[in-house]
Amino acid sequence: MILATIRMTIPVQKHGEALKILRSVAELCRDDPSCLGCHIYGDLQDNKVLVLQEIWRAGEDLDGHIRSDEYRNLLVVLEMALKQPEIRFDTISNSTGIETIEKARDRAR
Repeated sequence: MILATIRMTIPVQKHGEALKILRSVAELCRDDPSCLGCHIYGDLQDNKVLVLQEIWRAGEDLDGHIRSDEYRNLLVVLEMALKQPEIRFDTISNSTGIETIEKARDRAR
């Protein structure tokens, strides 16, 4: 799996336009069976910061997304940013859930 995270600082007056584009990108991602999740977040401490987070099944799926027309729209949002956006692509080899908490809590007893 690939976790793609883009953290961008957008001028407050451009937030509406940026969110409209990001929502469109997110909807198209969610319709893609290779996309395991797509979310838009706002920073509670800085109202100019928006974060787009996508989870892709494999690198080639992400590559196809990056080459798409909808990703070109995302690049328009990045051009609105007040400073260089933080962009990360993290490879996830495994993932666990509540069992990790249960296992750690059982060791503490």
